[in-house]
Amino acid sequence: MKQNNETIVTEFLLLGFSLLKDTRLYLFIVIFIIYIVTITCNIFIVIIVKTERRLHKPMYFFIGGLSFLEIWFPSVTVPRLLWSLKTRKDSISLVGCMLQFYFHFALGAIEIFLLTAMAYDRYVAICNPLRYFMIMSPKICILLIVGSWVGGFSAVVGPCLQISTLSFCGGNQIDHYYCDLAPLLKLSCSETSSIETQFFCLSLLVILGCFFLIIVSYLCIIRTTMRLPTASGRKKAFSTFASHLIVVLLFYSTSIFMFVRPSTGGLLHVNKILSVFPSIVTPLLNPIIYTLRNHEVIEAIKKTTMKMNVFRIPV
Repeated sequence: MKQNNETIVTEFLLLGFSLLKDTRLYLFIVIFIIYIVTITCNIFIVIIVKTERRLHKPMYFFIGGLSFLEIWFPSVTVPRLLWSLKTRKDSISLVGCMLQFYFHFALGAIEIFLLTAMAYDRYVAICNPLRYFMIMSPKICILLIVGSWVGGFSAVVGPCLQISTLSFCGGNQIDHYYCDLAPLLKLSCSETSSIETQFFCLSLLVILGCFFLIIVSYLCIIRTTMRLPTASGRKKAFSTFASHLIVVLLFYSTSIFMFVRPSTGGLLHVNKILSVFPSIVTPLLNPIIYTLRNHEVIEAIKKTTMKMNVFRIPV
């Protein structure tokens, strides 16, 4: 479409990993398997937390909430990537691109808020165990979950609305597998410095702000754990927060590097590679980490599996 002798972009080409022409099929198979296993594992965790009475505790309520989120987070970008790898059709409409941008970053913000809520849950469990079930009541847990979702969807509205008003009148090739901020700003012929500054400040507030709260929580947790009189007590306390700490480190190690820096140029290709971890790899690792390091979850899985075998209809 042309206007005032300028080409107005109405769709984008997501280059993704299209440059790897000889390995597209292998990449499709690997990502497809990871995606299916991710969705299956997280759905299974949600079902177990919902059905097993022994898991009706605040910690598992948050684990179920995180698994529910991890069903949707990769689903915003991975199916589109798989479609592109399989059909070699890389185009996405401007509206589709804005929707993908909004839901990807909104769900990412929700995960950050949810991990912070889970850190608070672990803080109360270890530093104030006698009042744990009174403080982390079902009402408070629901408020923290709902607040995380409302906060995540609200936080990204401003930047998304600003980006939707930009004019794209140059090239339309996005060197990414989803509509990320930096390549979109690079293609725009409008003034983007204010959007870049706003998004940077928002990332600073959400990512580093929540990370600071998590660090404070864990400083208190570790101090309390080290003061326990017995080695078995310290080991038990450590086992209650180790899984969450691993998940936090996995998620934040890439998120901080990708978003908490003012420059949008120079590292676009690096961002594309690193974004695979929070978008594709981490949603798979989270249920595995929580399962392998939690005895109650393992027992609940065994019980559920036995029930499935009992009710299986013989051929």
